[in-house]
Amino acid sequence: MATDDFVRISLGRFQVGLTGLKEAIAEVRASGLRSEADIAQALLEKLRVRNYIPASAEEEYKKAFLREYKKASGEELPEERHGLSIRILGPGCPNCEALMQSVMAVLTELNLPAAVEHVRDLNEILALGVWSTPALLINDKVMAVGRLPNREMLKNWLMEAGAQ
Repeated sequence: MATDDFVRISLGRFQVGLTGLKEAIAEVRASGLRSEADIAQALLEKLRVRNYIPASAEEEYKKAFLREYKKASGEELPEERHGLSIRILGPGCPNCEALMQSVMAVLTELNLPAAVEHVRDLNEILALGVWSTPALLINDKVMAVGRLPNREMLKNWLMEAGAQ
């Protein structure tokens, strides 16, 4: 399997990996199907051969496949957001790890689902416009830089972001 054949797509608030998406989209486009339901079903049938797709999640997969088909066709789509997106920026120093633990503890306490990522790559951190670590981004908004926010601040920020 070629590495360029593997892609990640959003499925609800999760990311899933697929093989053969580009090829399936090209085949379905060439088939001349017009209705969205037919396109989504054809993509599901082609992709299920090479990927595990649980029967209970087929409808979510079809929506995601149709979205990817439309993107590949150059159609502009509204940005989808599911749940919280949290990024901890820092090389892995004790303060970065403490921030990660605090965020995870507050998310657990509040029972909030979130995609949490620890960005350690300095170039990526700088590309985000952050010059000091640790830093905290919630839904791509910089909330703290160069300091550890206290637990109450974290709770307030996460509850507010989770309610949006």
